[in-house]
Amino acid sequence: MTSPAVVAQGLRKSYGDKTVLDGIDLSVAEGTVFALLGPNGAGKTTAVKILSTLVTADAGSIAVGGHDLAADPQAVRGAIGVTGQFSAVDGLITGEENMLLMADLHHLPKAEGRRVTAELLERFDLVDAARKPASTYSGGMKRRLDIAMTLVGSPRVIFLDEPTTGLDPRSRHTMWQIIRELVAGGTTVFLTTQYLEEADQLADRIAVLHDGRIAAEGTAKELKRIVPGGHVRLRFADPVAYRSAADAVGKAVRDDDALTLQIPSDGSQRELRAVLDRLDAAGVEADELTVHTPDLDDVFFALTGSTVPAQNPGAASGHDHEAKEAVR
Repeated sequence: MTSPAVVAQGLRKSYGDKTVLDGIDLSVAEGTVFALLGPNGAGKTTAVKILSTLVTADAGSIAVGGHDLAADPQAVRGAIGVTGQFSAVDGLITGEENMLLMADLHHLPKAEGRRVTAELLERFDLVDAARKPASTYSGGMKRRLDIAMTLVGSPRVIFLDEPTTGLDPRSRHTMWQIIRELVAGGTTVFLTTQYLEEADQLADRIAVLHDGRIAAEGTAKELKRIVPGGHVRLRFADPVAYRSAADAVGKAVRDDDALTLQIPSDGSQRELRAVLDRLDAAGVEADELTVHTPDLDDVFFALTGSTVPAQNPGAASGHDHEAKEAVR
């Protein structure tokens, strides 16, 4: 068994009388994506700054890349890369010059710096724009350059603090693919995000940060099990068919005005088949069937009591993954 890439125990941080982190524990396995999920102001960025040696914790022990942060912060800095919320790219120089500057900061020999720069510019599809001022880059290009610069020192652990904030959907999905490729190559990624879909798509494990504490932690699947409320929703156009279906399915929440039935369900194929079998036995057909299983929106609401969800780009309304199927 390998040691975790990041371990924090009893992490605390306050600014004046405001407690930002209130004794949080974290453990991130090597070669995985760990997502710290929470709304703005939850303390995500503070956690990243502490773990990456930029801010000192008031209390707690930290090890990153096998190095004790208190005893050897320089070794921790040598093992990590950090991409913050705001671009570190210098817009007055070219993308290539930004990369070469980073190579110099890592004390790479000139020839090695040029080789690494060329490889990373190609890897991140920035060759054509390499000799253009970075100020002319789109948001997605700047973000790719940001991460390419972070990789110059071949870090074992990368901290990405809300890496897709402000990006359009295409750039966001490109960034997700880059993160997947990093992890496939053995890099550990510690990701903070307020995007529920992003955590669901990328993370091996997710911790929900609320009021300075970890409200829950687990895989996306484990977190979704915390929240009840899965159901099958049947909609009818014919009031007679609606009443017959209500008698057939038994336990259901009825809406006599909308002619809908909401039947508790875990969303499994077995339970869905049981509902359809009861309808068949009663000789009725629903005009529409919707399967809903709890998602990270539900988890977030349940754990934080928030009336405002963490942002979920791309969700047109309600739950992004609702499966809708017309029953004929």
